[in-house]
Amino acid sequence: MIVSKTPLRMSFAGGGSDISSYYRKEEGAVISTSIDKYMYVTVNKKFDGDIRLSYSITEDVEKVNQLKHPIVRNVLKYMNIPGGIEIASMADIPSKGSGLGSSSSYTVALLHALYAYQGRHVSKPELGRLASHVEINLCGEPIGKQDQYAAAFGGLNLIKFHTDDSVSVEPVICKSEVVSKVEESIIVFYTGRTRSASALLKEQSDNMNNIEKRILMKEMVQSAHDMKQILESGDIDSFGPLLDNNWRLKTQMASGITDSQIDFWYQSGMKAGAKGGKILGAGNGGFLMFFAPVEKHNDIVKAMKGLREVPISFDRAGSQIIFYQPNITG
Repeated sequence: MIVSKTPLRMSFAGGGSDISSYYRKEEGAVISTSIDKYMYVTVNKKFDGDIRLSYSITEDVEKVNQLKHPIVRNVLKYMNIPGGIEIASMADIPSKGSGLGSSSSYTVALLHALYAYQGRHVSKPELGRLASHVEINLCGEPIGKQDQYAAAFGGLNLIKFHTDDSVSVEPVICKSEVVSKVEESIIVFYTGRTRSASALLKEQSDNMNNIEKRILMKEMVQSAHDMKQILESGDIDSFGPLLDNNWRLKTQMASGITDSQIDFWYQSGMKAGAKGGKILGAGNGGFLMFFAPVEKHNDIVKAMKGLREVPISFDRAGSQIIFYQPNITG
């Protein structure tokens, strides 16, 4: 039996520049951190040669092509695993439409577990590359690459997306007290709304043909670089306003990223003392994050009537194999 543990992620700036319609012309960059909310995937040998897959539903099939789950179907085909396997998953938070990169975390966790199942080592860069290939090329999702690399590497990073399709991950190197200050200043709420990121990201991708939208995206990429610089210099006071500016730019990238309800929540949080914030992920639902002095958190909680506060800390390890019993895999 093999069990993998892979973090979800929280992005701060530059989201959308990881889509090929942008970075193949100009380098993209996202600053993000993995968080202490995880996706767990368990893989075990099945005696009868069939495939049993458990997620929100359970699939029992004889052949890989019969699987409905596109990620698992494509990964098993890619890794040449015809059957005789049981795969189950669990997540710490709602795993659909959360804005925390749960789909990519699942893909990374699945690949990591299956590589271990085959007795093979896979590096963090390779995990990020393979997960991106599976979701974008094999499953045909109109998404970017930031989530896969954030989940694989873990930690607080500036992730760059180069015009030749390569990706580089640069850790934000700063004093531990700076990271702790940022961590304690963040407060997150679950909006209760889930949405598919695909439609929003497709529109955003199509909009990269518009020069005005590309200029906006270039500003968001610069915000990501600026955030790394201010964190490494210890200038935490500038973090909130940069976050706020990035959100205001993002809302102009595609229709549906925000609406009157989200605007109301955001404005209420800012009035209650937040210095910046954003809807995590593609927008229009999932989790709402604010950056604010700790002494203002109670006021923000009161302003977010009806929304559930979700305690979140940073993860630093990335995807891991947490249980490995190779003798059972044969």
